Amino acid sequence: MTQQAIERIRGLRAAMDGPVLTPSDSGFDDQRRVWNTLIDRRPSVIARCLTAEDVAAAIGFAREQHLTIAVRGGAHAPSGSAVCEDGMMIDLSLMNSVIVDPRARRAQVGGGALLGDLDAATQAHGLAVPAGLVSHTGVGGLTLGGGMGWLTRKYGLSIDNLASAEVVTADGRVLRAAADEHPDLFWAIRGGGGNFGVVTSFEFDLHEVGPQVHVGLFFWSLDRGPQALRLARDITAALPADINAVIAAVNAPPAPFVPPQHRFAPGYALLVVGFGSEQEHAELVTKIRDVLPPLFDVVTPMPYVELQKLLDEANAWGLYGYDKGVYIKALSDQVIETIIEQTPRKSSAMSALLLYRLDGAYSRVEEEATAFGGGRSPRYAAFIIGLAPDARLLAVDRDWVRDFWQALRPYALADGNSYLNSTTEHSGEQIRGSYGNAKYERLGGIKAEYDPDNTFRLNANIPPARSAR
Repeated sequence: MTQQAIERIRGLRAAMDGPVLTPSDSGFDDQRRVWNTLIDRRPSVIARCLTAEDVAAAIGFAREQHLTIAVRGGAHAPSGSAVCEDGMMIDLSLMNSVIVDPRARRAQVGGGALLGDLDAATQAHGLAVPAGLVSHTGVGGLTLGGGMGWLTRKYGLSIDNLASAEVVTADGRVLRAAADEHPDLFWAIRGGGGNFGVVTSFEFDLHEVGPQVHVGLFFWSLDRGPQALRLARDITAALPADINAVIAAVNAPPAPFVPPQHRFAPGYALLVVGFGSEQEHAELVTKIRDVLPPLFDVVTPMPYVELQKLLDEANAWGLYGYDKGVYIKALSDQVIETIIEQTPRKSSAMSALLLYRLDGAYSRVEEEATAFGGGRSPRYAAFIIGLAPDARLLAVDRDWVRDFWQALRPYALADGNSYLNSTTEHSGEQIRGSYGNAKYERLGGIKAEYDPDNTFRLNANIPPARSAR
């Protein structure tokens, strides 16, 4: 590093409360790592921010030095957008506080908090906000893209429960975005991703949840796939409001509740979670067992915080990942046939297909109320996930993911353009297709107002309107 560069870094350190790391500093390599081990990039500088003012200083430094900016929250995006080569990583992971007001049922959440931080703090008061299914996911990236999980049918997406946000824009302003303040920015960040600034704080509405929920997991072998998927279709098409379900094509985990002879076996699973009465959940459990006895099952009460960690080990740090997503209107016989055909073609036991049922509160939000793309009609969100312990095996299952996605496209909504949080690679055509022309053009106009130079472009990028023409 030249003396001039050293002086510039010294100036940034003086301007920030949080630490600033360069490649020669201890801890740099640990901090640049992201969840997807396939991604190995080395930024020139990492600004570990403690405040919104730190973020503003880091943005100003990066723009002065003509450095590409990556924003790290939970670093869980398979695309690796949290880190860049030779640029500036704005690291929010130290901004992970969660402050709960149980009377107001509101939570103030730092931009670097993880879902596990959010769940632990809110569940201490018997409250929760709809979020994802893996507790080491970052709140920020998940929310800005929409945020769906176990509570989506009951309470909507994460963005549907966002009351306000603190946003640091490309010119260093610290703005409050809410329905009554910068409403255009508030509309855009609810589904428009990290295109409009760095969100340093989220304010969420909370709901009574748990602390105990009712969980049922049922598993069938590959040869029972047609019957299992048709049963799952019938169950998910008529779910009570207090129950949600996820359908999965997975390998059985090596968990204590799985009989030893079935561990790692490929097959189909149905997870059914009840947030209301135990009896209602029990009646559904009985129906499933009676209609198609599973290879094995487990039915148990469980703390909500543990439900939120159920998929953590299967999605642990250190894996190699690639995924694509698609919205499907219904589990038609043709869709089921496609799933049956494609599922056995994967090579890694870690790769999987997950199907979320989206209706209820998800569909009660007006399409134009937020920037969220893809539509609000009842549907299934399919997550086709390639995971492997090494890059060689992932290369094989990357092709499996792509082939599976192509095979489902004829039955997809929005021409196969899906939930952007479920996609590793983002093309301009796909992004426009996900939002639709009207929303995309509106987002481009808001981008031009708050980030006219496209400073925040390492994401599902929406160019400023003038450069989009």
